[in-house]
Amino acid sequence: MSDVEVAYGEARSAPAGALGVADLELRPALEAVLMVVDEPATEEHLARVLERPRREVALALRELSEDYTRQGRGFDLRLVAGGWRFYTRPEYADAVEGFVLDGQQARLTQAALETLAVVAYRQPVSRSRVSAVRGVNCDGVMRTLLQRGLVEETGTEPETGAILYRTTNYFLERMGLRGLDELPELAPFLPEAEAVEGDSREGVPSFDVDDSGDSQTDH
Repeated sequence: MSDVEVAYGEARSAPAGALGVADLELRPALEAVLMVVDEPATEEHLARVLERPRREVALALRELSEDYTRQGRGFDLRLVAGGWRFYTRPEYADAVEGFVLDGQQARLTQAALETLAVVAYRQPVSRSRVSAVRGVNCDGVMRTLLQRGLVEETGTEPETGAILYRTTNYFLERMGLRGLDELPELAPFLPEAEAVEGDSREGVPSFDVDDSGDSQTDH
């Protein structure tokens, strides 16, 4: 058997993915990876997976994002919460919402949105302080926000031992923010929790039975 025949046989028997990751074209490789992520992927992570310098990856990501905008695509590639991910464009929100929800209501209640806003602007903050700002018991709503991954525990208050809460990276992702410094300037309109806290205490039993809203005292 000639050398040519040997080489041809080896090529035919080689697996389809024989090329190394570093040999792949970068931009299509980035698109393929970003199609399967379930949370924003950092430039460092993408560079490590694709075996490329971070600067090269960062440049390619920005070029892809600019290309999608210039082409008027229905999706966008954005840097959110410290990482990159595909998003649908706002102008097509009605079409996407109609397909995803299909008549179902999946939004947070007004009570949950108000509670989430207090946590976002006062974090780290205890449940009792959140309840003081809102003027109602928020235990049920806080459980809902925890279950949805929008808030998380972050230590305890030194003076009282109360559990403190903060927003998560998932919150930033859903809000389309790169960081908390991009929150709208609404904090001055929220009352100081200390001024209205009164006798509210962390750990007071909650008697609400509906985790989708506030307790029975929230009207």
